[in-house]
Amino acid sequence: MPTNFIEELKWRGLLFDITPETEKFLLERPEKGYIGFDPTADSMHIGSLVQIIILMHFQKAGHSPIILLGGATGMIGDPSGKSDERNLLDQKTLVKNCNGIKKQFEKFLNFKKTIDNPAILVNNYDWMKSYSLIDFSREIGKHLTVNYMMAKESVKKRLGSESKVGMSFTEFTYQLIQGYDFLHLYNSLDCKLQMGGSDQWGNITTGTELIRRKEGGKSYAITCPLIKKTDGSKFGKTENGNVWLDKSRTSPYKFYQFWLNTTDDDAMTYIKIFTFLTKKTIENKIKEHSETPHLRLLQKIIAEEVTTLVHGKEAYLKAVEASQILFGKSTDDALQKLDTQTFLEIFAGVPQAKIKRSLLDDGIDIVTVLTNETGLFNSKGEARRAINQNAISVNQAKVTLDYFIGIKDLIANQYVLLQRGKKNYFVIKVND
Repeated sequence: MPTNFIEELKWRGLLFDITPETEKFLLERPEKGYIGFDPTADSMHIGSLVQIIILMHFQKAGHSPIILLGGATGMIGDPSGKSDERNLLDQKTLVKNCNGIKKQFEKFLNFKKTIDNPAILVNNYDWMKSYSLIDFSREIGKHLTVNYMMAKESVKKRLGSESKVGMSFTEFTYQLIQGYDFLHLYNSLDCKLQMGGSDQWGNITTGTELIRRKEGGKSYAITCPLIKKTDGSKFGKTENGNVWLDKSRTSPYKFYQFWLNTTDDDAMTYIKIFTFLTKKTIENKIKEHSETPHLRLLQKIIAEEVTTLVHGKEAYLKAVEASQILFGKSTDDALQKLDTQTFLEIFAGVPQAKIKRSLLDDGIDIVTVLTNETGLFNSKGEARRAINQNAISVNQAKVTLDYFIGIKDLIANQYVLLQRGKKNYFVIKVND
């Protein structure tokens, strides 16, 4: 028998709206439930991670999760929660995006047919591509009135006095197409549950109503709250934009740093939502954190759990080591192991100077580097005094007056890190 999925969502703060009798329905026997993902990019970001985690809990509870990729609806754009109409994507872009997202889901859910409740991935383009407008209007459109569709919050907001752009017919039909997706999965896969964010309640209940009117069937809906930071700003956004699940868009180091920099208040919420730790463990960790907040225990736990979930244990350990480089707590060869992207992210904003690679063949003496090549010191006498005072490091190792910088010192085959004291960094970039 399934475990209590709804109870799990409740204590984790992942339940917002729910149709009557849904909890009872999910406790009776294993069921299928789906969440739709519009492929607006070839990677998901951490805003999508909430829905992914809900599907993971659903599968852990003994049910079969269905991922619906919006190959068709992605061509339209969901108006829910939006003040402007999305750019329409072409077929080639959508195929690329769907393939990228499909690979990511394989990290989080079990698709093996050998288990009782394997995850299933479908694409609504497969059943919408040959559906003519006339057939759709006759078979689906007649079951829902314009009055019913106009009453939806997402529509009212876009047609209200505050909206300057109104709503196109294309967007207006979105809820009907999403409702048909639910009907299709109800008939083809015996799927009776749709889940999503709270902004999806109107679209989801359009599906339950369509199933009731067309098939006389009973279906269910669950939404989770939209995650926001305690200061009211949007979760998952940084100065550089989205925090992506694809490491080529957001490196594991930056991903790890995002969670590590969470505020205390947000951390108390996020540890419930984004980790799979038990209720008792989380309660104990929150208590421990409250007693010694300066240790940032919750942030470290969340950063470890989520980075490991998305990028794996090895990437997490590398991110930790990279983070410790700034504090001089890393291993001796940690700097040499850094890739270019991570090195530049760690030392973003640090002053740089460029020198030619050919100069490193025979090596350049440290005093010349500190003066003529970088201008870090105004005179060689000043540079020598700093070296004699043990204040100069190359790649975080203290150097003496007889030190020569050469090819051996290159990080990621291109950089050398100079340091004056504990906090003053300078990067040498080597050009061919």
